[in-house]
Amino acid sequence: MKNSKPNYKISLIICAYNEEKYIGECLDYAIKNSKGKLFEIIVVDNVSTDNTKAEALKRPNVRVVREEKKGLVRARERGFIEAKGDILAYIDADTRMPEGWIDRLIDEFENNPNHVCVSGPYIYHDIPKHKQFLVKIYWHIIAVPMYWMVGYMAVGGNFAIKKETLIKMDGFDTSIEFYGEDTNIARRASKFGKVKFIPSHYMYSSGRRLTNQGLLTMFKEYGLNFLSEVLLHKPVTNKYKDFR
Repeated sequence: MKNSKPNYKISLIICAYNEEKYIGECLDYAIKNSKGKLFEIIVVDNVSTDNTKAEALKRPNVRVVREEKKGLVRARERGFIEAKGDILAYIDADTRMPEGWIDRLIDEFENNPNHVCVSGPYIYHDIPKHKQFLVKIYWHIIAVPMYWMVGYMAVGGNFAIKKETLIKMDGFDTSIEFYGEDTNIARRASKFGKVKFIPSHYMYSSGRRLTNQGLLTMFKEYGLNFLSEVLLHKPVTNKYKDFR
C-alpha cells in the first residue's frame, strides 16, 4: 500500500436485540473473513432479554455496549458514540460476512477520497431458490436503476460510513423508528461526498424477516419508504413490527 493512501481504522458495529441464536455465527464469520483488518468489533446490545451479550463475549476482542432505549437507530447512534475508528461499518446480527468484503471496503475508501459511504445488497442465504431469484431481480431491475437516478442508496445491514461524515451529519436521526433509516443516512451523507452502492459488495443475510413479512409486502414497504425519504425527507411508515 502506498504511503500516500490513508490508513483507515475500521470499527465494525453490530446492533442486536435478542439475537442469541444468530450473533455468535455472525461474529465468527466477521472475525474469520476480516482477517485481522478490523480495528475493533462492537456489539450494541439494545435491551436484549436473552443471552445475546454472553454469546457475543465468547468471541475474542469483542466489546459489548448497552443501549437502554429500544430502537435500531438509537442502537446505531450508540455505536457511533462508542466507536474509535475512522470508518464505521454496520452489519446486522443475522448476517454472514463473505470473503473479500472487508478488502473491497478498504479499497473503495483508500482509492476514492470523495467516498463518504459505501453499501451493497443482501443475498438471503436461507430462502428457497425461486425467492432468491426474485430478490435478485429486485436489486438489479428496481433498486440499482433507482440508485442511478437518485445518486445515493444504502442498506442498513451492509454499509460503512466515515466517522467524520457522521459528525458533520450530527449523527443518526433517532426520531426514525425503522423504515427509511438507511435511505435517510444515504441522503444526508450525500451532501458531504459520494455515497456509492456496489451491487457486487453483497452481504449474506438471514431471510427470516422476508419470510415472515412476505416478499411483496417487504418490497412495497421498503420501496415506499425509500421514495418518501428521497422526496419528502421523511419515512411514510412510522410504526415497526419486528418480523422474526
